Amino acid sequence: MTNNLTAKPPVYYGWYIVAAAFFIGMVVTGSRSAFGVFVIPLSEEFGWSRSTISVAAATGALVGGLTQPFIGNLYDRLGARKVILASLVAVGLATISLTLTFHFFFFIFMFGFVLSTAGGGTRLIGPLVVRWFRRKRATAVSLTAVGTSVGSLVLVPFAMFLLQATSWRVSWAAMGIIILVLAVPLAFLLLRDDPSELGLQPDGDPEPSERDTSGIAAQRRGPLEVDRWVDSFHSLPMWQLNASYFVCGFTTLIISVHFVPYAIDRGVSPTMGATIFGVMMGLNVVGGIGAGLLADRFGRKNVLAMVYLMRGTGYVVMLLIPGTLGLWAFAAVVGFSWIATAPLTSTLTADVYGLRTLGTLTGVSFLGHQIGGVCGVLLGGFLYDLTGSYTLPFAIVGSLLFPAALSAFSIKERKYSTKYQVQPATAVTSGM
Repeated sequence: MTNNLTAKPPVYYGWYIVAAAFFIGMVVTGSRSAFGVFVIPLSEEFGWSRSTISVAAATGALVGGLTQPFIGNLYDRLGARKVILASLVAVGLATISLTLTFHFFFFIFMFGFVLSTAGGGTRLIGPLVVRWFRRKRATAVSLTAVGTSVGSLVLVPFAMFLLQATSWRVSWAAMGIIILVLAVPLAFLLLRDDPSELGLQPDGDPEPSERDTSGIAAQRRGPLEVDRWVDSFHSLPMWQLNASYFVCGFTTLIISVHFVPYAIDRGVSPTMGATIFGVMMGLNVVGGIGAGLLADRFGRKNVLAMVYLMRGTGYVVMLLIPGTLGLWAFAAVVGFSWIATAPLTSTLTADVYGLRTLGTLTGVSFLGHQIGGVCGVLLGGFLYDLTGSYTLPFAIVGSLLFPAALSAFSIKERKYSTKYQVQPATAVTSGM
């Protein structure tokens, strides 16, 4: 009898990968999302204007984007585990080093260059999860992505609490220590590059030969799958995905940097502003998971378009409803749509263009996202200094979300996605 030897484990190891990825995203992105908490303290201590601080945030976004394709290429060549581990160590040390800030050039070097480059490796956690799943790909990647929202929900108010109880230097040191003490060991113990390392198949399915004999449809190569990342740009879906993702960066990074100062300008306390932002990020847990489940069931591009449309509606609501109510309404609407674009874009890219160059493709898409983010952050700081208000920049970036929704909706997913490229399993001859 060999049943005990071949029995499936009670929990597919891919879900441990998802759990580790969730926590890594939580502590890394959560600490970075707290940047807005430090805007006013840095301005007060060093006399920096909002535009000056926006330059540091924009530099970080741009450097992170520019280096991401190269880090993604390292992922394709060396594997995710090595790159992610090295990046986590560097992110933790760089975050702690921000406590030594004494001059703007030091700050822009550590935050804008060192921390932003190191953070690129941790973003490969999504492409790593993609390798472990096929049928449940969007659900798994969405669960990973909502870790970043939980991080913002927990660490943004935590950073504000520490800042007010001690100082902004202690607050940044604490977040760096959390990354080094908790995230690095977890990544070392749990992360693996591919299910084949443990003798597994994606989703925990049996070996392909066994699947064929059971009559399950066999997946085949999609019409746009590429062996070289550059070939993906010879087809329209990559441009549609990246155009929408550019707008995603434009409309999220400006909020990450300027929402808390905007809320304070509208009359709420710093703690309340950070709390509203944290709740908005927390709602991403529901929105992100829900988007993943819907995408696995009904396809990716329709859900992606809906997400962009919801976010655009959120900007309209915030600008039209005055006072604290408008801020909470924005948080409620945008909270369900904020993080969902990342896993949906990643899974749709994998479905259409395959896994061979997914690290590089993800890096290129993120570059476009960050270029959009740089434009949004700089636009917010510049127009605030010019007009004394965030109304105009928020109106501009919010209006871009509606064409982004149309761009995503027009992707011909059923024609190009490997999710729909199936062929009947070959019949097994009986030999009689």
